[in-house]
Amino acid sequence: MRKKVWKGIFLLTAALGVTGCSKGQTADPPSAIPAQENRAESKEEEAVEHEKIQGKAESEIKKGSFQLGVSVHDPSVVEADGTYYIFGSHMEAAQCTDLRNWKSFASGVGKSNPLFSNLFDSDMTAFKYVGKFTDGGYAVWAPDVIYNEALGKWVMYFSTSHDYRTSVIHFATADDVKGPYEYCDALIYSGFSKTTVSETNFYTIMGADADPSPYLTGIQYNNKKYPNCIDPCVFYDKDGKMLMVYGSWSGGIWLLEIDQSTGYPVHPQADEATGTDPYFGKHLISGNHMSCEGPYMYYDKDQDMYYLLVSYGELTREGGYQIRCFRSKTPDGEFLDAAGNTLKSSDLHQKRGVKMMGNYILPSLKTAYMAPGHCSVLQSEDQKLYLVYHTRFDGGTEYHEPRVHQMAYNQDGWPVALPFATAGEEIKTGSYHSGDLEGRWYLLNHGTEISSKIHEPRECILENGMLSLENETSGSYSFEDGSYYMTITLDEVDYKGILCDMADEAGNPVRCFAGVGSNNETLWGVMYL
Repeated sequence: MRKKVWKGIFLLTAALGVTGCSKGQTADPPSAIPAQENRAESKEEEAVEHEKIQGKAESEIKKGSFQLGVSVHDPSVVEADGTYYIFGSHMEAAQCTDLRNWKSFASGVGKSNPLFSNLFDSDMTAFKYVGKFTDGGYAVWAPDVIYNEALGKWVMYFSTSHDYRTSVIHFATADDVKGPYEYCDALIYSGFSKTTVSETNFYTIMGADADPSPYLTGIQYNNKKYPNCIDPCVFYDKDGKMLMVYGSWSGGIWLLEIDQSTGYPVHPQADEATGTDPYFGKHLISGNHMSCEGPYMYYDKDQDMYYLLVSYGELTREGGYQIRCFRSKTPDGEFLDAAGNTLKSSDLHQKRGVKMMGNYILPSLKTAYMAPGHCSVLQSEDQKLYLVYHTRFDGGTEYHEPRVHQMAYNQDGWPVALPFATAGEEIKTGSYHSGDLEGRWYLLNHGTEISSKIHEPRECILENGMLSLENETSGSYSFEDGSYYMTITLDEVDYKGILCDMADEAGNPVRCFAGVGSNNETLWGVMYL
């Protein structure tokens, strides 16, 4: 190691891991005072040695960020004719051509919004069952837009809601991706009671003599076992079948087949052994009203795997909102995380699911990013993979904006998101050599907790296969020369990931690492070039 770089830095008594520390947390007190001869060493010699290290010190890093002035909560992304579109809650929608500079084309819940042609017609069909939300306005939430090849239409699946369990998933169709969408019908209802079940399609689907009591606790809806019907995501499986995954908190995340010729669900036969309900479909993960919502599922043909992304926590700035990932060989599960566990309704869910990102700050960012979540995934026409989500900021308000990060798969087939918003970078295989990795890095571990904690990076040196923090050997790294895969080992956990050069949000050229451990933690690394 280059010991001269570290002379004058106090050694710490505690063993140092690379878990993030909360904002404002102070370091442990120094355990030793540098020897007099070390203090007297030439400052010029130290400066010369300092310059030899690849990667900038924090004092040399330009800070910056960008602000869009566009807010689209729960963004669902589609691509059409070279343009990207995101659709979100509250009838917000935006478009761009670079996945960065979004421009709004629809905003606000009401008749004047051009997104729908008839949603607010006089009969207000979509709101008859739910009425207004508890805050006094109409809730139009979390749409998902897909092109239905059989119908030859763009189809929007969305929800209306009254409270945390009383909701409906609907669909609407359009000839153009931007709309206007013509409201078609309600699909599935939740939150019904003995007195309100007749206002739903329950008897139409289940039969006139069907008994709703298994869905109730007393006379009220059993929302700990059965879903809140919001947050739909519709996709094609590898065989061309159309499916819808949905749910939020309450009874967890569920799956239904969609009949492509009509846009309506195909309700299955009951199968208690597999968790299949004839009205709601197949139960996948979560339940017991734990924080798990905003499901997004997609199939990757190269990995031959279905990926299920969800959000944990509460969506407010300090609610611990974050993105988690599970995967399965089939769309109906079993969905497992990197530790080999699924998410049952009885689990402590903070330890379940790969945490792709939570609250974080990096040396070049002016402010921390907080509560990233309710994501979608773009498998672009140029064969790239992107994570699209909304994020709040450490600015004392609930203001939020969409962000897009490029993703790739690590050595074990787990998707990892690069640390910064996409800026046209190329993830290139076979482009790195051992000398490219040696130098000063900033490592950030997202952990697995669900809290308002902001994870901060730790400066380290990578050299000759070893990783050092504050002059202590704390880990190691391995790399196959000429590849873009790297593994960082900390506390006997291997974080397997990918490397990519890109520009950060301040315009700095950076070399990035993004990896996943078998402990479900994501590790990011940044070298400022």
